[in-house]
Amino acid sequence: MNGLLEAAYDQAGPSPTRRRKNPSRHLLVVDDDGAIRQAGVEALVLNGYRVDTAKDGAGAWEALHANSYDLLITDNNMPELSGVELVKKLRSAGMTLPVILASSGELPKEELDRNPWLQLAATLVQPFSSGHLLETVSKVLLAADNTRGPTADLFPVPEPGLIQTTPASQWGLNE
Repeated sequence: MNGLLEAAYDQAGPSPTRRRKNPSRHLLVVDDDGAIRQAGVEALVLNGYRVDTAKDGAGAWEALHANSYDLLITDNNMPELSGVELVKKLRSAGMTLPVILASSGELPKEELDRNPWLQLAATLVQPFSSGHLLETVSKVLLAADNTRGPTADLFPVPEPGLIQTTPASQWGLNE
């Protein structure tokens, strides 16, 4: 999928040397499956991230208005408000934080292709290992940091509806 870092299942585990690197990073993890949500949170917390959770898209929407996050990691297949619908609301509200969309089974490629303004930073296909989750989070946050650096003013964020997908290669990510 153009513009996305697609992550597949990996056997790597978390690295204890990463624990002190991420103390200021605040992430929101959204998944209606408690076991999957908890496994992701444990890996992220063990690696120094501050993590909030939501069990559905409505709870995530409330959290996004109540707190400031560096990254949203959301499951797509949730009742009432899917991950893609959550990202649509997020982008329509002008929120620019990076998003990793996870899905058990196939990703909604047709819908994502019809809505390139959603600007997903990456996708994860479940099941994925904690190592692959951590690697993907690290790459997405690094790419986001690079767009917020001294040259960030040269790359303004377009208004919702006018956003065009940027090839992942331009952000230092593999397509």
